[in-house]
Amino acid sequence: MATKTTAARSAYRCLECGWTSLKWVGRCGECHAWGTVEEVVGAPQRTVRATAPTTPAVPIAQIDPARAAVSSTGVGELDRVLGGGLVPGSVVLMAGEPGIGKSTLSLDVAARAAREGRTVLYVSAEESAAQVRLRAERIGALAPRLLLAAETDLATVLGQVEAVGPDLLVVDSVQTIASSDVEGAPGNVAQVRAVATALIQLAKTRGVATVLVGHVTKDGSIAGPRTLEHLVDVVLQFEGERHSRLRLVRAIKNRFGATDEVGCFDLGDSGIVGLADPSRLFLTSRDRAVPGTCVTVTLEGRRPLVAEVQALVSGAPGGSPRRTTSGVDSARLAMILAVLTRRSGLDVLGADCYASTVGGVRLGEPAVDLALALAVAGARLDVALAQGSIAFGEVGLAGDLRPATGAPRRLAEAARLGFHRAIVPTGSLAEGAAPRGIRVVEAGSLAEAVSCALTAAPR
Repeated sequence: MATKTTAARSAYRCLECGWTSLKWVGRCGECHAWGTVEEVVGAPQRTVRATAPTTPAVPIAQIDPARAAVSSTGVGELDRVLGGGLVPGSVVLMAGEPGIGKSTLSLDVAARAAREGRTVLYVSAEESAAQVRLRAERIGALAPRLLLAAETDLATVLGQVEAVGPDLLVVDSVQTIASSDVEGAPGNVAQVRAVATALIQLAKTRGVATVLVGHVTKDGSIAGPRTLEHLVDVVLQFEGERHSRLRLVRAIKNRFGATDEVGCFDLGDSGIVGLADPSRLFLTSRDRAVPGTCVTVTLEGRRPLVAEVQALVSGAPGGSPRRTTSGVDSARLAMILAVLTRRSGLDVLGADCYASTVGGVRLGEPAVDLALALAVAGARLDVALAQGSIAFGEVGLAGDLRPATGAPRRLAEAARLGFHRAIVPTGSLAEGAAPRGIRVVEAGSLAEAVSCALTAAPR
């Protein structure tokens, strides 16, 4: 009697996010990545039988919370972003562009932990041990309990961890370590997934706080499979311009704290240093007011930062006018110029306009609109704002002003730095009263704000 055989059904799965399809496609329908969909032959379904648990379930009140106690990294700005520090058994992914300061910060954290008596293992898969030693000497990160290993094989890295038994493990970087059991070159999707899964399992089993350094792609996303971000506990993103010393570290994902905190760092020759008061980097010290400048207060997460916006307006003899920006959105500048011309009577559309920020900071929130508009208006009229003035608020296409969120925090930061006059949209004080020492001038429209800020402005 002939037996009926059932052919194994084949499906197609994205290696980045796990999306499945019944037929092959060149682009994933979920994460829109190209060339990541591969055929997976389906295995026959097996029923999983229940087994006796090795550790019985206990009431939640009997769980010891000390096992998840947070230990400080010694870097205040990094602790702010992490939610207090590192948790035993947690895995932190630190991602950013090459040369932005990931290795320097991770080496500094490793040295601080070693000086506190903890055993730290630093695995360098990109640089030789001598190169890492030179960097450690330059930034003052030499510590007796800081152990260094230059390895690129996953099995050897796991063997190093078994032999050392560290309290903190730093792997630089996860994309350059490969497993001999997985096909492909280091850095491909399968290798990164296998390496990250093994390191995460090791961290959870042994209770070792682990920091993984990762690279980003050309579009700014973290290199490797998308599931890597879901597996780790914390994802930190480095931001900053290559020609600026300022570095911002923000948490994209954090299982132990908030994701709206931002850490500010100064990257110099002696290493990377946390900035407890970064606002002074974004201000220009001058004895008199200059036309075309306006100070604003922006919110990076929950942190207020005071920054200066500069504008220059010059004639455009023939041809199309130029628009050049640095640190501000070019589309927002084009909208501000149109609103100023149409709603405030200032003809700036036909002139060359340049807008920039001080210190290399990038201002992207709509609350910067009013300061940018006042800077352009001051440059066009050659009239300076009074010293000690700030402005923030969103500008609408109808010329109206909309209040910005967190106005009390913005005003408190401005008052702390010595500013005594603020031009804000009407209704900005609905969240709370203005701090002592600063006078708030509310304006309902852009024309009214220009009239209040610039004495030569049309009324």
